[in-house]
Amino acid sequence: MEIFLIRALQLVLCFSLLILLHEGGHFLAAKVFKIRVEKFALFFDPWFSLLKWPRKPKEGKTQYVLGWLPLGGYVKISGMIDESMDTEQLKQPAQPWEFRSKPAWQRLVVMLAGVIVNFLVALFIYAIVLFVWGDNYVSLRDMSDGFKYSEQAQKLGLRDGDIPLRTETETFDRFDGALLRSLSECHSLTVLREGKEVTLQMPGNLNLLQMMQEVPPFIAPLQPSLIDSVETGTPAAKAGVRAGDHLVAFNGQPMQTWNEYSELRGRMDDVLAQGHAADSARLRHVTIAVQRTNGQVDTLSMQLGEDFLMGVRWFPPVMKYKQTHVSYGFLASFPAGVKHGWEVLAGYVDDLKYLFTSDGAKSVGSFGAIGSLFPETWNWQRFWELTAFISLMLAFMNVLPIPALDGGHAFFLLVEVITRRKPSDKFMERAQTIGMTLLFLLMAYAIFNDFMRFVF
Repeated sequence: MEIFLIRALQLVLCFSLLILLHEGGHFLAAKVFKIRVEKFALFFDPWFSLLKWPRKPKEGKTQYVLGWLPLGGYVKISGMIDESMDTEQLKQPAQPWEFRSKPAWQRLVVMLAGVIVNFLVALFIYAIVLFVWGDNYVSLRDMSDGFKYSEQAQKLGLRDGDIPLRTETETFDRFDGALLRSLSECHSLTVLREGKEVTLQMPGNLNLLQMMQEVPPFIAPLQPSLIDSVETGTPAAKAGVRAGDHLVAFNGQPMQTWNEYSELRGRMDDVLAQGHAADSARLRHVTIAVQRTNGQVDTLSMQLGEDFLMGVRWFPPVMKYKQTHVSYGFLASFPAGVKHGWEVLAGYVDDLKYLFTSDGAKSVGSFGAIGSLFPETWNWQRFWELTAFISLMLAFMNVLPIPALDGGHAFFLLVEVITRRKPSDKFMERAQTIGMTLLFLLMAYAIFNDFMRFVF
């Protein structure tokens, strides 16, 4: 419950900031062009709101509202068809302070202001993160144990222990999502193998989504099965396992890495998920072989508890390697932040092509999926990095030419600028209705996916 609340608080804070800034962009642009803003709402307020100020605004003044439905926010601009679907004012003669009375280029600026603010805010956050915390990572060349590869990767010529160095277009410095994306698209890959560089031919069209979902993963840091510590009173401690031992077999199956152990545990969990009592009792009794620090191999038996854990600990693989730290001065952090933000956006846009596959559609999520991205404990650096990423994501999604989104309004305005013909209010009303229907259906599907992931 505590983890849920921490993640929920981070998600609400992140969304509140981004909604205020996005809608604030529309608000300020409208004010610059002397367009009246009737309402500024943080969160949606169908039927009622949590807070209104002032309760009864004077004519031409803005009312600020705190809604109860945290799915977004809006500014209600005079003379514009928006989320409120208030068309009564459009039946009256156009007034000079209304959105519809302004030149097309001014209306276009107002519509794009929120997206622009989200984009600039993301780049600013990335820059400040680099200034405050710097860039911390483990250099690939320092990951001396190399990587563990899936069966698919090994069919392409990769071997356990290989360290990817570069493709035909770029050189790697760290293990991250960008590296995996490059592996999916490259035709030539150079790896460090037993101290020598080896170049492999790659297909150039691997499915990134499948690579990420593979069990075991397409590529993961290789982690020798060294036991760092043993918890007192656990099955491992009772069986005689000691810190410094190497796990070399589990239930008769040889292994040299924790990667292999995690794969085997995954298969155990699949059996346990079926809920058969006989299988549960059988899997609780395990036999392991450990190699002691003096080279002796001992076979030990243990009875696992209800959590099916042995009670041993090992460090995450990156913890054993030297950390590389790059500091940035205040001025230097901005071009570095812009560069990083642009790379993140380019990767996100490139990955959207998987959205139209069956696996990609299943990965669509709403607040549950986004909330799970936040760490289980409060970490300001990670919070701001995720806030920047979500800001970029919202900027791109909002600029898509879909009715009801900012990009849909901007598209019709561009058509108006080019053709010098303004769409009728009736057409805009229908487009807004269709767009909002599509968005609500997409939201319902995303929430359904979240529910299915939570249940199953």
